[in-house]
Amino acid sequence: MSDNPKDTESGKQNIEAGQQSADTSSESQEPSPAGPGKAAEDMWTQGPEIKESRKPGGLKSKLLGSSSSNDKNSTDTDWERNILNRLAFASLNEQRRARRWGILFKVLTFVYIGAVLFYLPTDWKETAITGGPHTALIEIKGVIASDSEASADLIVTGLRAAFKDKNTKGVILRINSPGGSPVQAGYVYDEIKRLRKKYENTKVYAVIVDVCASGGYYIAAAADEIYADKASLVGSIGVLMNGFGFVGTMDKLGVERRLITAGEHKAMMDPFSPLKKDDKQHMQNMIDDVHQQFINVVKQGRGDRLKDNPDLFSGLVWNGDKGVELGLVDALGSSSYVAREVIGAEKIVDYTPRANFIDRFANQLGASFAKMMMQTLGSQEMAMRYLPY
Repeated sequence: MSDNPKDTESGKQNIEAGQQSADTSSESQEPSPAGPGKAAEDMWTQGPEIKESRKPGGLKSKLLGSSSSNDKNSTDTDWERNILNRLAFASLNEQRRARRWGILFKVLTFVYIGAVLFYLPTDWKETAITGGPHTALIEIKGVIASDSEASADLIVTGLRAAFKDKNTKGVILRINSPGGSPVQAGYVYDEIKRLRKKYENTKVYAVIVDVCASGGYYIAAAADEIYADKASLVGSIGVLMNGFGFVGTMDKLGVERRLITAGEHKAMMDPFSPLKKDDKQHMQNMIDDVHQQFINVVKQGRGDRLKDNPDLFSGLVWNGDKGVELGLVDALGSSSYVAREVIGAEKIVDYTPRANFIDRFANQLGASFAKMMMQTLGSQEMAMRYLPY
């Protein structure tokens, strides 16, 4: 031990420094009241500040590793996904709105068209303002039948409207028909005769377009005069009844026909049974009677203008030139020619009624059903029609 006062003082300072170091060490070794987790938390919250390194491999990168990069990528992905979802939903909503408006406008359009077609009258020509003297025109086009545009109801409606108009100077029946039902043709013929008696000063002129055969000529015979083109087909004054027989076919297929009737001739003309001579003769007599009615109508309408020709009522057809020679046609000419040169009223007003949409749909549905039933039951059809085959 040194007696030097400096050495003694220096030793005391070293001893005190050692004690302080021991105290500090012992405090660090004592457990924290909060446990190990608290100690770790103190290290991060109370420890010295860690400065971020500006170099790529700095301290922050080493401590956090790839966690910060993953969080950033996750945040960017979530943001993009949200934007895409919003855009997708916005597009879907816009499409739904457009679809709703489109359906609404389509429904309104169909309702409007249906209302117009439903309330459009078929006899609107009766109240039409014709505006001075004119020639009335009525079209007879196609097969003459109750469910067609050339039905007796429509033709008669147009005829009545045309004759009723005080400005009508003459009526033209422009016919382009191969014929059809003798009943419908008879209705029109009788109505023309009735109107001619009621309106004595209003004449009727039949103008043939392409063909005026059979039932079409039946109607034309009621006119005061008949005009045609030189190439028009006219005539076919006859009656036919056609059908099919499947007896041989059923025998080959081994199908037995089972038919029960009450009445000896109830199954007359059944296509699945053999044709009986009595039934055939009965039907022949019936169409002969109808044919004679047709001949009488033509003779009454044409009178002395008909030439004495044995083939006149045989069902043959002729062109317009030959029709003039036979007396079936008065002269060659078109509708405009007749209106201008014969009637003297060049202005033509169409009085042809047109069935509205509802009527056409109902008639077509009814006709389809009736045709199906006739085919199913094997019904025969009688008609005055020109068959070009």
